[in-house]
Amino acid sequence: MIIGITGGTGCGKTTALQAIADLGGTVIDCDKVYHQLLSSDKNLLNAIENHFPGTVTNGILDRKKLAKIVFSDPEQLAILNTITHTAVRQKVLSLLTPCPALAAIDAIELFDGGLAVLCDATVAIVAKEEDRLLRLTARDGISREQAILRIRAQKPESYFREKCDFILENFDSQEDFYKKCLVFFRDRFIIKEKQ
Repeated sequence: MIIGITGGTGCGKTTALQAIADLGGTVIDCDKVYHQLLSSDKNLLNAIENHFPGTVTNGILDRKKLAKIVFSDPEQLAILNTITHTAVRQKVLSLLTPCPALAAIDAIELFDGGLAVLCDATVAIVAKEEDRLLRLTARDGISREQAILRIRAQKPESYFREKCDFILENFDSQEDFYKKCLVFFRDRFIIKEKQ
């Protein structure tokens, strides 16, 4: 069983993923996979350098230089996303071989990155914007204004509600949401052996 977990920043995906891990599931964090690939995958770095000359020096990506290029030009951003999504998808496939009994793929770009097709079910984690702002400012040590910009730069909650098979609403304390996640994943996705 492969579950795709998605949703905006500060919604509580980490808590949901911890519940899956505690139920014995394998958790694949696509953001971590991407950053590991940037430091270890020469093919990915070569592809980035080929499309964005001058952004990779001695095998190290200059993120600021790349950001200046792609965030001012939607076409260039689309090219970068195609390159990176392909690399991440290949790595995720290798991590799922052999396929564990229960796995979760954590990806904000679950659908755009082509990972949703690998999943038996997709789950959106959603939360009130005010709660997300409080979590982001506390967790990342950023201002409220910076947190607002991060949230607004991502897809709206309606996108995740429309795309996903299930919605987990995080309107509780972290402890209560964790318990809610345990029940949700155990009851819906863990196949119990016949006794």
